[in-house]
Amino acid sequence: MKILLRKVSILDKSSPFHHSVKDILIENSIIKTISDNIHDTDAKEISDKNLCASSGWVDIFTSIGDPGYEFKETIQSAAAAAAQGGYTTIFCLPNTQPAIQSKSQVEYVLSKGKNTPVSVLPLGCITRNVEGKDLAEMYDMHHAGAVAFSDGINPVQTSGLLLKALQYVKAFDGTIIQMPIDKSIGTYGLMNEGIVSTQMGLPGIPSIGEELIIKRDIDLVRYTNSKLHITGISTAKAVELVAAAKEEGLQVSCSVTPYHLYFNEEDIVSYNTNLKVNPPLRSKKDMMALREAVMKGTIDCIASHHFPQDTDNKICEFENAKYGMLGLQTAFNIVNEILPDISQERIAEIFSFNARNIFKLPAPIKEDEIANITLFTKEGTSTLTKENNQSKSANTPFFNVPLKGRVIGIIAGHQPYLNI
Repeated sequence: MKILLRKVSILDKSSPFHHSVKDILIENSIIKTISDNIHDTDAKEISDKNLCASSGWVDIFTSIGDPGYEFKETIQSAAAAAAQGGYTTIFCLPNTQPAIQSKSQVEYVLSKGKNTPVSVLPLGCITRNVEGKDLAEMYDMHHAGAVAFSDGINPVQTSGLLLKALQYVKAFDGTIIQMPIDKSIGTYGLMNEGIVSTQMGLPGIPSIGEELIIKRDIDLVRYTNSKLHITGISTAKAVELVAAAKEEGLQVSCSVTPYHLYFNEEDIVSYNTNLKVNPPLRSKKDMMALREAVMKGTIDCIASHHFPQDTDNKICEFENAKYGMLGLQTAFNIVNEILPDISQERIAEIFSFNARNIFKLPAPIKEDEIANITLFTKEGTSTLTKENNQSKSANTPFFNVPLKGRVIGIIAGHQPYLNI
């Protein structure tokens, strides 16, 4: 199959064509030619207003229920949602049943993901059964194909254990991913602790719990000289802590969710359970600080934190609802909506280049390379509906909400996925 991308802005810092507007001819998944005015009558031609070609987008924190919770999401449905949202690669969390804690479980995910339009890469457990007690078989999982290591929604609470993990992954230059949650603080909290939680009569989750765990983890990185990625930061102070660690030269990176950029605690007054997330939506001041950090470059990546939940766990009282919302199909549009001045290049950085650099996943837009490309435009609007929702779950507040920008499609491997 031949595909001709007509007059696309190439956004890939690893490409000699970065920032140029060219035609790209792709044949049998290989980038054959990048040039001006390519003519090939046999090729399927794709063009659009201000069309951009980025190296394929990466989501580093996707919850998939396979194995064990397939009623929430399968590898196939998550991959379809990811492709619709512009991703060519997603990292799946290890919080499955059984957990992704051995070579065989890593191979299971890789095998089931082979026939999907995106690359589904497993995150291996840091600890056995994500229980935070004993280290899992990280070395074996790394060689089997685990892209990084995390206990997902159960971040490691014991300092000594995380210290050992950070030391352990240095043997193969691995990276640890942590959510900034101290479970001993705000244990029974339901939303951000503050005036709004008091007015609503809901127990709060104080921001200090997030900031303490970030401080601790950064101290451990300083001690071990290892690599840490903090995902889901939600406070202004968290941004400051990460910025200081980077200034110091530590190997610390971070990501933020689209919904922490779009919503704040005041939006929860309607008791919409789709807004019950962890870390919780913080103050408006925190939200604005996160937006500024994305624009300035302090925040490295956008992580969807795609957490499907079945109807029974969302259509219920707020205190009984499970945490999380869908994120793969709307991430780009949300960022483009609330940050209208964000450049095309910055979008490519936070959705692709930075994650590929952190986790060593090169995908250069060069001749004779395998195509791994996301096509998007900041023009127009997109709307998620129940009809075009690819997830098995429906826990999102963005149904029927027009958002700026369009994903035209992805070209990766042998299964191009085009929204045209």
